[in-house]
Amino acid sequence: MPVINSTTARNNFFKVMEEVIDSHESVIITGKKGNVVMVSEEDWSSIQETLYLCSIPGMREKIVEGIASPLDECLEDTK
Repeated sequence: MPVINSTTARNNFFKVMEEVIDSHESVIITGKKGNVVMVSEEDWSSIQETLYLCSIPGMREKIVEGIASPLDECLEDTK
C-alpha cells in the first residue's frame, strides 16, 4: 500500500483520488497527528458489506461452504 505525506496528498489530491479509484489500491496518508487511509467508495462499500455478512452468526461458515460446493450442486432443476 503506497504511503504519502499529507502535503503531497493535498498538492496532488485529484490525481491521488483517481489512482485510488482506478487501481482499487488504498493509499496511506501520513500526518502530524496520525495517519488516514484513502479508499474508493466502491471498495469501502465492499468492506462494509463483508463486515456486515461476517457479523451474522454462522454466515461466514455458510459462505465458505458455498464456495467449496461444486456449481452443479447449486443449480436448480427447472424442468
